[in-house]
Amino acid sequence: MVEKTKLRGMRVDRIAGWLALAMTLTLPFFQLRGRAISDGIISGVGILFLAHCAMTREGDWWRRGWFPVAMLFWALAVLSSILNGSAHSISEAIVIGRFFLFAAALEHWVLRDARSRRWLGLVVSVAAVWIVAECWQQYLLGRNLWGYPRWTDGALTGPFYKPRAGAALLMVVFPGIMPHVVRRLEAPEWRRKLWGVAVIVFLVLTMILIGQRMPSLLFGLGLVIMALVVRWTRWPVFAAALAGVAGLCLLPVLSPPAYAKLVVRFLAQITNFPDSAYGQIYLRAAVMVRHHPWLGLGFDGFRDFCADPAYVHGLAPFGWRLDARNAAMGCNIHPHNFYLEAATTAGLTGLACFVVLVVMWLWRMMRALAPADAPQQAMLFVTCCILLWPLASSSALFTVRTAGWVFLMVGWGLAASRDIDGERRLGRPFRG
Repeated sequence: MVEKTKLRGMRVDRIAGWLALAMTLTLPFFQLRGRAISDGIISGVGILFLAHCAMTREGDWWRRGWFPVAMLFWALAVLSSILNGSAHSISEAIVIGRFFLFAAALEHWVLRDARSRRWLGLVVSVAAVWIVAECWQQYLLGRNLWGYPRWTDGALTGPFYKPRAGAALLMVVFPGIMPHVVRRLEAPEWRRKLWGVAVIVFLVLTMILIGQRMPSLLFGLGLVIMALVVRWTRWPVFAAALAGVAGLCLLPVLSPPAYAKLVVRFLAQITNFPDSAYGQIYLRAAVMVRHHPWLGLGFDGFRDFCADPAYVHGLAPFGWRLDARNAAMGCNIHPHNFYLEAATTAGLTGLACFVVLVVMWLWRMMRALAPADAPQQAMLFVTCCILLWPLASSSALFTVRTAGWVFLMVGWGLAASRDIDGERRLGRPFRG
């Protein structure tokens, strides 16, 4: 009887594992179109993981590594929301724990097997190719597959209605396309190397034509990190940089709206950044943190309190006076930076936890780097570096649109870093 019960439990656990993997493999497509379903997938995988741990009695993962730090940040966010926020703020703070649980599930269970990661890599590759194809269709034919033209400011929207193609492509291009490029560039045959260079140049020009400033800058940063990590990509990245400069010079002819947004507006904004909308948002967030340094203002604290007159004033960091313009200019639904979001949500204490968390993630991936044998893991490291780059404008971290990608890549990268031998079997490096 005991043996039958044990076999039944193993069968149920196996079915739960297959279901969690199937849900994970569909997540990238629902991240592109269908965020409500994405949220259900993230929550469902977390619940199945807890059920798996209960059935197999694998419960030591939550006491080791990065997860205790994540739980401390979560607890601080909930406490701050209780002290400062509404019932909605408290409930939202409570459920952000599902994102950390999802990443842990990927690392310790769903993607522990190399074949599972191979399938996820294929899915992400298809998503990346689809975004690129839709962008070029819209550029050459005027409309995407659904009949939407480019956005009013000239940005290519790819498969979307709004200008989101740049951010979406940034999420999938390195883990989806670059591992194939790295393999070709390592090959001894010059035709394969030329193919790899051509793909990088093509992607640079695609990102420029999309016309979104921050994704373009972060894509360039990703190429720099890739060149540092994978030495045989340095000359191809340099060639792609030259092609990018040429593309920017030709942009007034190739796409005048993209030139106006990517170059003219960007230079105007950077020239007087503190007085720009982004500068005022960052200033408002800094003032809030100064007033509430230990625990912040809770989940959605920035949105709920940014118009409060108590926070509409300037700062003078390092003797440099920064003046607040008006309440509306410094307000938005989030502070457009992950680290400012962590600080306004859980104070400097929460920010310290978040920084430690990011360092632990990236350090674990960096220690496992073996790009010649495991290019997929190396590109996941690059992806997580640019997604968690501190000096960047970003969407709200703890929304499904952003968190779905960030915690998918973090969990995937950690799983790959725990199984470099499996990654080597997937790498199929070229040898002369």
